[in-house]
Amino acid sequence: MKTIAIVGTFDSKGKEFAFVKEIIEGLGLNTLTIHSGVFDPLFTPDISNEQVAKEVHADIDEIASKRDRALATETLAKGMEKIIPRLYAEGKFDGILSFGGSGGTSIVTPGMRALPIGVPKIMVSTVASGDVSQYVGTSDILMYPSIVDVSGLNSLSIKIFTNAAFAIAGMVNNKFESKIEKKPLIAASMFGVTTPCVNHAREYLEERGYEVIVFHATGAGGKTMERLIESNFFDGVLDLTTTEWCDELVGGVLNAGPHRLEAAGKSNVPQVVSVGALDMVNFGPIDTVPEKFSSRNLYRHNPTITLMRTTIDENKELGEIISNKLNQSSSPTALLLPLKGVSAIDVEGEPFYGPDEDQTLFDTIRKKLNHSKVELVELDYAINDKEFAVKAAEKLIELMSRQK
Repeated sequence: MKTIAIVGTFDSKGKEFAFVKEIIEGLGLNTLTIHSGVFDPLFTPDISNEQVAKEVHADIDEIASKRDRALATETLAKGMEKIIPRLYAEGKFDGILSFGGSGGTSIVTPGMRALPIGVPKIMVSTVASGDVSQYVGTSDILMYPSIVDVSGLNSLSIKIFTNAAFAIAGMVNNKFESKIEKKPLIAASMFGVTTPCVNHAREYLEERGYEVIVFHATGAGGKTMERLIESNFFDGVLDLTTTEWCDELVGGVLNAGPHRLEAAGKSNVPQVVSVGALDMVNFGPIDTVPEKFSSRNLYRHNPTITLMRTTIDENKELGEIISNKLNQSSSPTALLLPLKGVSAIDVEGEPFYGPDEDQTLFDTIRKKLNHSKVELVELDYAINDKEFAVKAAEKLIELMSRQK
């Protein structure tokens, strides 16, 4: 019989969680209740808030006496981040469900994010209809809008709670048995302006028995790819689109954080890297571009995305960053340079064509790269030329074969 972990503030919302517990058990499932509140619960949980706090060497009574909401939220969130994945690893539950406002959501989601991708996880929250990136991160948490506050049982909340309970029950009870042949997995990074390149490489690899998982280099995509690489999900990495570093450096909206381009090197996963779309920084609609960039080369990609051409100085910094990241790699690594353009709009006749900017990028990489650790391959193609893509795929196969 499958078990659902029900996590929440059983002190302030005990009646609501008891109702959900009853529904789930009525569906023939076991429950594991975990108290995430500060004060005494309205019913006895399987895992107390005292146990959660002890995970981070804190005392729940001391936390309660201070009546500091921020401190309590931070401490219990850290405790959840430790105890939830440990309980799952011990086989104590098969899926997890929680309900809460901004505070309750902030406490429980760190623990949900620490679970493996694929474990059913539903967070019913008052903040689910807005920007949930801080709660979901790179995980597969299903954020379910609560519509009304999680406060009391009424005609609306009962329907929401019931649907959520049925949803988690369905997720743990129904497992799809894939008949797809297991193949070596490749992670690939792609952007709209590098799509032809990655599609050519993907087709080449798939014809040779590999499965390619493509991540959209929009910040969240890069972070997710890095996390899965660290989790030993992939046999090789085709990181041809490193554009997220432009946004991290300049202040665009699609950055993937300062640790982008580290996971494969640290995890000893063979990688082929390129400089795809390092010609652009991403912003929202044209009127959201910061005033200090108003005189820059701007391009309306679509009504919601405005691109800004990177400068010579920025390309020098980008070349240093890419080189420094790859120089730290302990895995078989190759860096491929497309000498005729790094994106679909960085070729002759297109709006971001910048031979001087690209030359600065390439020269910096040539100078800063540790050639004894990282193989540098220069190709007289644009990044979206099929020949470039095939060379990248061939090089990755070569590096992976060395690993065997």
